Amino acid sequence: MHISTGTYGTPAVGGHSGGTALVVDDELSNRVILKALLKRINYRVVEARNGREAVELFQAQWPDVVFMDVMMPEMDGYEATIRIKRLAGDHFIPIIFLTALTDENALVRCIEVGGDDFLTKPFSHAILRSKLRAMERIRALHREVNSLYNRMRQEEEIAQKVFSTAVVAGNVAMDVIPHRLQSAAIFSGDLLLTARAPSGDLHLLLGDFTGHGLSAALGALPTAEVFRTMTAKGFSPEQILISINRKLHTLLPTGMFLAAIFVRVPRGLDHVQIYNCGLPEGLILDRVGGGIRHRLTSRLLPLGILSRQDVAEGLQHVPVLPGWRVLLASDGVTEARGPAGTLFGQERFEAAIATAAGASSTLDGINRALDAFCGGAPQADDISLVEIPYLPTLFPPGVLALPPVTPPAAMMAAPTEGAAEILWQVALSLRGARLGQLDPVPLLLNQIQELEGATFDSRPLFTVLTELYVNALDHGVLELPSTLKTNAEGFVRYFHDREQRLAILTSGEVQIRVVCEQVEEERCLRIRVEDSGRGFDHLAVLQAAGQDDPVRLHGRGLLLVRGLCAELTYQGNGNRVEAVFRLAP
Repeated sequence: MHISTGTYGTPAVGGHSGGTALVVDDELSNRVILKALLKRINYRVVEARNGREAVELFQAQWPDVVFMDVMMPEMDGYEATIRIKRLAGDHFIPIIFLTALTDENALVRCIEVGGDDFLTKPFSHAILRSKLRAMERIRALHREVNSLYNRMRQEEEIAQKVFSTAVVAGNVAMDVIPHRLQSAAIFSGDLLLTARAPSGDLHLLLGDFTGHGLSAALGALPTAEVFRTMTAKGFSPEQILISINRKLHTLLPTGMFLAAIFVRVPRGLDHVQIYNCGLPEGLILDRVGGGIRHRLTSRLLPLGILSRQDVAEGLQHVPVLPGWRVLLASDGVTEARGPAGTLFGQERFEAAIATAAGASSTLDGINRALDAFCGGAPQADDISLVEIPYLPTLFPPGVLALPPVTPPAAMMAAPTEGAAEILWQVALSLRGARLGQLDPVPLLLNQIQELEGATFDSRPLFTVLTELYVNALDHGVLELPSTLKTNAEGFVRYFHDREQRLAILTSGEVQIRVVCEQVEEERCLRIRVEDSGRGFDHLAVLQAAGQDDPVRLHGRGLLLVRGLCAELTYQGNGNRVEAVFRLAP
């Protein structure tokens, strides 16, 4: 297409050049009269005798205004206007119809095909000038709107790049987690975040902000920052959600919030931990028939509504078997509309799940059913689907492997003797209700990371500290027997009892002390954890852990600690433990 850079958009009156006018009429007398009037107000005029010539001249001359007759041979004014408007694209080229018509339907048709105004025959010089002034005002407004729109698009492109870098690029395991993120606008109000904790566990958050577009996506930046930073430091899902809720309540305007579901997948792949904050129910599917085993309904308000929320009340623990799947969806799935305006709905959603039974990915079957139903119709809300398969592929090689089992007697060996130089030490003690409110491991780990430097790999130490602290709290202070987790029912009861006991806890204490020692060329951390409880039979737990039982749900933690540490010594009734963790040279 040829676009002239000459007089387009210049004022039509006031002594300035009026640009170029295209006059289209099969009557020579009409063209002569209108040409004379236009020349008096400084327009250069080109003429066409029918619609076909008008389209050709428009492409060659790119005029500033078109005067179009309706009834002409070869191609009428209606068809010529449609084609010219298509050629003009985003540029505003006014088309003024020349008519003596009084038929209302014909006049309506002129506007429907893209006409901008009428000039009634016989032509009036004063009315012509007035209409051209009006077109220039519209042209100036159109140019301003285009400028603002182009600037908005540039800013959106920049924001999209930042969004992709800060929110999406940091995700992990996305190649093994089937998902669908379909936005209703340039920006999606839905977000999907994944990250690995120092323990190796996988954290996943699916969220749906109020509305969609750029305003909804802005909340994704602080959410992603808190989620990734706190996950990397080893904070629990509960603490992460509390922090996200506090941040969003401070930043978001009234009426805007985040419905979300947080999933923790342990590296043992033996259970799922879920907090549902206002999203549609999550579904746990079995691996054979695609049947729905559990429905994880929302127990919490969306994040950002209240300044404080007791997230612990929303915790759901469900034992799962290898090959099972966790299916998450935003409300944009069931509220997706077909061409007739009907909703996809929960019934069709679950029918699509059943149809996909036996497939490698349930999401493929849902996508086929959803696309067939929508038929390409535009959607008013973002559509998000996530399927988490409980398979070893979720974790990098080696994360799932347990260290080799050593004889229980090796645990009772005395700590290494010798002249040790203490390089630094940190300690922390929690008492009473604080035991249920704070997790000391990330706090200690942050201090150790500062002392050891940025190159220190804290992940194995995180596992050691977490297992020792949880054992002291659960089996020592709370007096929960580990053997409760021998089956799925006991597993659920264990966490139910734990929540209840933590909620009413007013006494008890756990002390943690970490000392960095230098013995000749070797550096190590000497870790002591002591609780105020009556202890537990740690030897029995370790012996059970060493047995080859694929469905056993307890005892693996101590076995893992024993493999990661150079020494592990229990004292008293098991309420005091000392571990020696060697540091890399």
